[in-house]
Amino acid sequence: MIDLRSDTITRPTPEMLRTMIRAEVGDDVFAADPTVNKFQQRMADMFGMEAGLFVPSGTMSNQLCLHVLTEPGDEVIIDEAGHVFNYESGAAAYLSSIQLRSLKGNRGKLTSELIESAIRPKNEWDPKSKVIALENTTNKGGGAYYTKDELTEIRELADRHGLFVHLDGARIWNAMAVSGIEPDFFGSISDTISICFSKGLGAPIGSMMLANKEQIKRARRHRKMLGGGMRQVGLLAAAAEYAVDHHQTLLDDDHKRAKKFAETISKNPAFGVDLSTVDTNIVLFDVVDETAEEALQKFSDAGIAFVPFGPKTIRATFHFQVDDEDLENVLKAVAEYQ
Repeated sequence: MIDLRSDTITRPTPEMLRTMIRAEVGDDVFAADPTVNKFQQRMADMFGMEAGLFVPSGTMSNQLCLHVLTEPGDEVIIDEAGHVFNYESGAAAYLSSIQLRSLKGNRGKLTSELIESAIRPKNEWDPKSKVIALENTTNKGGGAYYTKDELTEIRELADRHGLFVHLDGARIWNAMAVSGIEPDFFGSISDTISICFSKGLGAPIGSMMLANKEQIKRARRHRKMLGGGMRQVGLLAAAAEYAVDHHQTLLDDDHKRAKKFAETISKNPAFGVDLSTVDTNIVLFDVVDETAEEALQKFSDAGIAFVPFGPKTIRATFHFQVDDEDLENVLKAVAEYQ
């Protein structure tokens, strides 16, 4: 099966596994795992932040970030397509007693003008606007990314209104590959960042919260409360660091394959796709005369897996374990589809 359901389905490479076995480990609950300690500081330095905290998942990282930025009753402004709003089981309300104000942006992206229109007046009966949550790249937006100018405008708006900025960078590596933005820029416009190693980079497990030292101290305690205090986590941190060192350069190839796939999709009248929206490794396309489920079954019979993203919409996500030979087989199936 050629699996294009997600970039989370990648498996550790043999060299990554060897790197994990060689990792020096300790007990991370005692902050005594040298591999994860070094990696946390390396990622913090890379992104221009003070400190980092390795966690099992992007959801935990996002929720820890929102927790340290807010108090119960605060409000987080977010695009209606955002991961925190759609795919984190209502955790913001459950864990931090905060609410999310969702706005309809463009492909999962917010603008400073749209955000400003949603900032609450400071009446005692209003929720308190506290955080602007951005996702880069956007999942439900089909891999769209923010430009430097867009992020700078949002940061300036946040400063004018005394708001925090949280950046959900689950696919920040894809955003950097396509935009050329250096990682420390994201630290300059964000108060907290979540980065992920288990998507396009191909690590088996792991994300990281980046923030200032006091926020990380608070987050360590809350991580423990949530059951996220791990022990010899250097094994996982070693895999994540290997992915950062060896797999970043492969992201450009994922983007090129996604574009080639979209171009082939556009030539088959059974499908519809907007080529201008194919920015990174995610392609959203529509089925014209069938349902997404019917089309998915036909592709499955041909040995190809996608995921439904709506009644007639399908998502294809490229990753480094789909090579050029796999791509040619996928393109052949698309061209012959009827």
